Parts: sequence; C-alpha cells; structure tokens
Amino acid sequence: MKGKLLIITIVSLIATACGQGESEIEKKKAELKEHKTELHELKTKIAEIEAKLGELDSTYGKKESNAVLITTVKIKDSFFEHKIEVRGEVASRKNILISPETSGKIEAVKVTEGQRVSAGQTLAVLDGKILRNSIAEVQTMLELAKTMFEKQKRLYDQNIGTEVQYLQVKNNKESLERKLVTLRSQLSMTVIKAPFSGVIDQLEALEGEMARAGSPFIRMVNPKNVYIKADVSERFISSFKYGDDVEVYFPSQDKHLTSSIAAVSTVINGQNRTFEIEVKLPKTNFEMKPNQVVVLNLKDYQNNKAHLVPTKVIQKDSKGNFVFVIEDATAKKVHVTTGKSFNNQTEILTGLELNSLVANEGYRELAEGVKVRVATNTFGESTAKATAK
Repeated sequence: MKGKLLIITIVSLIATACGQGESEIEKKKAELKEHKTELHELKTKIAEIEAKLGELDSTYGKKESNAVLITTVKIKDSFFEHKIEVRGEVASRKNILISPETSGKIEAVKVTEGQRVSAGQTLAVLDGKILRNSIAEVQTMLELAKTMFEKQKRLYDQNIGTEVQYLQVKNNKESLERKLVTLRSQLSMTVIKAPFSGVIDQLEALEGEMARAGSPFIRMVNPKNVYIKADVSERFISSFKYGDDVEVYFPSQDKHLTSSIAAVSTVINGQNRTFEIEVKLPKTNFEMKPNQVVVLNLKDYQNNKAHLVPTKVIQKDSKGNFVFVIEDATAKKVHVTTGKSFNNQTEILTGLELNSLVANEGYRELAEGVKVRVATNTFGESTAKATAK
C-alpha cells in the first residue's frame, strides 16, 4: 500500500515539472513572435522611406553603392620647416690634464678626486731637497761675491786696481744672482698648483712615485665653463649661422631644452668632411658632465607658404610621383614635383593649385575616374615638428 502511494507521488511531481517547462517554452515563443512582428514593421517603414528618397533623388541608390568613402586635405599656404638631427657632446673650455714641469719624486698629494679647488691652490709637491741645497750653496757664494764686489768697487772708485779686476768681481756677483733666480724658479716647479678654480676629476699622482716632466697625473675640470659641440656634414655648410635656434635633447636625463648657435667653423675637416658648430649651453636644473652625448635638432629649411600633403598619399608610376585630386566627386590623377619631407608631411613644389582637394584616407582604393564620397575635409595647417635624419 505504501509503495503505491510513493509511485503516485513521483508521477504527480513529474507531471507538474513538465507542465511548468511547457509553459516557459510557450512564453518564449510568444515573445519571439512579437519581436518578429516589430522587425517586419520596421523593415516596411525603411522600405517606404527609401522609396520616397528614390522619388526625390534618382541617384540616391547608385551613389551610396558605388562611391568610395574618403577624406581629403585642402591645399593652402602653410608653414613648413625641415630639421636635421646631429649628435654632439658637452665640452668644457677648462678640461685639462696637469703635468709637472720637472721630474722628481712625489713628496705629497694635497687633494682628492672630486674635490673643489681654487685657482693657485697647491695640488701636489715634488721632492725639492737637492734644489733647496743648491739654493743655500749659491746664496753663500753670492754673499761672498757681493762683499768682494763692494770692496773692489771702492778701490776702483779711488783709481786703485785695474778695470779688469772690477769687471771680474762684478760679473761673478751678477752670475750668481741669475743662478739663484733660476734655482728658485726650478724649485717653484716642484709645487704643482691649480691653474683655475674647478674640480679634481682624475688623480693618478701617488705619494712616493716618480713623476716625469710632461706626463699628466691630474685631470682638472671647471664644470661651469661648458658648451655643446657637434660635427655637421659639409653639405649643410651654408644652412646654419650664428644665432639660429637649436633644440637640444639630453638622452641621459630625457630633457629637451632650447638654445642657439654660438659659432660656426669656417674650416672643413679633411678626414670626415664635416665642420664644427658650437651651441650655447642653456641653463639647466640637472647635472651635466663633459663628453656627455646630446642630440641637436637644427633647422636647415623653412617655407611660410608651402603646399603640403601627407607623405603617405604620394604614389609613383612610370611618369613619376602623383596624388589623387578630387574634382566633382571624381578622383583625378595629378603628377607632382615633391620637395622636402618632414614629420610625415611633404612639400609639393609643382602640380597642385591652392584649394585643391587631395585624397587622404581611402586613397589606396582610388583610380582615375572613380566616384568618391567625402566623409571629412581636413583644413589644418601642416607644421612639421618631428626629426628628419
């Protein structure tokens, strides 16, 4: 009896579930039918509007289906400049290697690397014992020579003795005086002093080592007296002059500054066919060091009334360069003479007139006589700002 009741209960549950599922399906079918009806009504309205447009404009359907969608650039007098990129470096007018004027043992080193020093400050001292002894010896001899000269002079003034004796003692005294000056000058060479105020950049002098005359052992730099120099190809020999603006880029600091040309060399380097330009170092809020690499952007050409087109739209055939000009919604091939290119813009020297519309976006789909539909006209001035190499 209990088994029959359980079976009846299970059958009732299954029937209920099936009933609910069939109800949800019917609901979705009804919803779909409603949306299809709405879509049919919308298509009918669209067809009615298109038919009406066809009555008002007989070319409506053909224009939309055959014309190529493009944008255009209008030719006008625009500002254009061309620049070249040149690598240079930071240089110092006071970046020197200091060498002793005489040889000798290094007795003392008075500075360390990175130390700031003043002009005339002692940097190192060489052993001068032998010179000091020689000076003392000459001074003793000079004292005697002076005494002998004074006595001989008194006798000579009284017409006692010969002129030869007088001249001999005089010459001996003066010779010792000159020798003393020479020895003192040599002794001063054992003291190496700073020729200007600056920083000790490199120090190879070690106490106890032998220093040789003319062999550098201290590098000294004045970081304030610096400038920028660069070598420029001789083909730009007449392109730059004093005062021209220069854009300076410091790659190490990722900084851009503006400066100007301070000097242009008049001599061509015979080895690499370049000439040197000097650029004023602008004021900076970051540290720079001699020999640091910089990048210069130098303007070598400018035209305030240039006819510009995007470089990409210029194509080439057997007759040369050409662009597509739009006239009466039709593409026309026009051959042009190009000038300089810069910042993805190219100067057109001949072939285009003012206010001509040149195909821009979509130009690759055009051919002579193709109908077009202009989506947007762009009239902005094309001013080159990128770097040409």
